[in-house]
Amino acid sequence: MSFKIITSNADETKALGKKLGSLLKSGDCVLLDGELGAGKTTFTQGIASALKIKGDVTSPTFVIAREHKSLTDGPNLVHVDAYRLNTLAEISHLDLVTDIEKAILVVEWGKGLVNDLVAEPVHIKIEHDKDDENKREFTINAPEQVIKGLL
Repeated sequence: MSFKIITSNADETKALGKKLGSLLKSGDCVLLDGELGAGKTTFTQGIASALKIKGDVTSPTFVIAREHKSLTDGPNLVHVDAYRLNTLAEISHLDLVTDIEKAILVVEWGKGLVNDLVAEPVHIKIEHDKDDENKREFTINAPEQVIKGLL
């Protein structure tokens, strides 16, 4: 199932991420696709807020993957930047198959690379508005229960 939503600023982008984060459970995977500066990390910060993650969430560009611990009994957040990865084998070397069972996996630039790791990833494409730099259009493809929870 798919739907589109527009956010007008970073706070709304984080709020949308937080709403999605409240619907996620251990083993879920979110694939984020968008240009540099599209808001992928800002959206992930919203997810982290819902999961009550310890510390700040920053882009994992230079470390490829970061695991953020939950302050509660909830799942941890594994945040991956797959931009420099080319194959599923490279993703597998990050040992994400083990982590995904007890964490929420958010992968930037992961389309086509991690689809085999989970049955139904949430795929989100983020696009800049051509006329307003602060606006973002989110196209969300997810299982029906996730879409209903976002509406």
